[in-house]
Amino acid sequence: MNQPLRLALVTAILAAFSVSSHAADDAPTVTISGFGTAALTATDTDDVEYARFNQAAGVGNSPRTGVDSNFGIQGTAKINNWLSFTAQGLARKNARDSYGAELSWAFAKFKINDEISIRVGRIGMPVYMISDFRQVGYANTMIRPSQEVYGQIYGDSYDGIDAMYQHNFGDTTVTAQVGIGKMSTKITGDNRIEYKPATTIHVVAENGPFTVRFGRADAKVSLEGSETLDGLLATLRRVGMGKVASDLSVTDVDGSFTSLGMTMDYKNILVQTEYAVRKTDSLVIHDTTSYYAMLGYRFGKITPYYYYGNVKQDSDRSYAGLPSTGPLAPLSAGVNTAMKAGLQSTNAVGVRWDFHKSAALKVQVDRIKPRDGSGTFLNAKPGFRDAVTVYAAGVDFVF
Repeated sequence: MNQPLRLALVTAILAAFSVSSHAADDAPTVTISGFGTAALTATDTDDVEYARFNQAAGVGNSPRTGVDSNFGIQGTAKINNWLSFTAQGLARKNARDSYGAELSWAFAKFKINDEISIRVGRIGMPVYMISDFRQVGYANTMIRPSQEVYGQIYGDSYDGIDAMYQHNFGDTTVTAQVGIGKMSTKITGDNRIEYKPATTIHVVAENGPFTVRFGRADAKVSLEGSETLDGLLATLRRVGMGKVASDLSVTDVDGSFTSLGMTMDYKNILVQTEYAVRKTDSLVIHDTTSYYAMLGYRFGKITPYYYYGNVKQDSDRSYAGLPSTGPLAPLSAGVNTAMKAGLQSTNAVGVRWDFHKSAALKVQVDRIKPRDGSGTFLNAKPGFRDAVTVYAAGVDFVF
């Protein structure tokens, strides 16, 4: 099943198996639909924990369900031909190392005409190629999005307003979306990152088996509730290193995220790739360049695939001129640690089996190689530098 048809099937199944009230075409209707993933994930070591970017704890060599599993419910109330309301709830492992429920979407949509619509409320933030359906595993080939790229921005949605324009230029369909809003989301524990305000631009061009997408997000970024960072900044100011503290501060700093992506689904050949650049005015939220590429081939209902991802840091990984000896050396080490992004590359192979019209089985093996540290792994034991193999198997479904 090719990617455009798969996305169309997701939409069709969610509609066909929904709870609906049907009357005249212009009468109100309500639909309820859902999606989920039931997966087991493990690694080949207990020296670190593997987790997704929004999780406070991960998995070692004992299989766990929390890393790649989720469950979502979506409801849409169509009031008339120009007004509808949509809400989506999502349950998954979260930043407090427990399962939690969140209201990921809750917006009103106003259809101005056949080409222009406006949404107001809690809206998915369109910073990635698959932002709108990255939690819907069935709509994606891989078992999870690239950690290297999709771990660069925290949060999935913001509260605000956006406008969308869609037009056909011959055989090419162009969709342009602009939005503004604010977001506050937990990173780990009580640590919270805020984007206020955030502006987004999202442009997609589709022609036959090809899709090209460009995105840009800009925001004032603040990090709140981090006892570690707050303590480090307070100590720096107390010993007369106010300039260093200012460079590390994350309070209303300018940040941007620019990404370009492409997909191809042509004669059973699948290609998906994204390239992204993050920049901020803080040395703690690091400047990065990240990318991934996925190649697959469909044999009927079986799709094997290969994936490669990488992330590198563009900003400095140490602060020049800090004392390396004496009583302030530990403080310098703390500064340099805060300036280091988690760097890594991933090679992965996997297979997808569409064994049912609304469910697919996936098995994926990742080989992740950290660089100059423990990468994006959590709770690394001292001295850890090794590559890690991550195993995952799961069933994606929609209803």
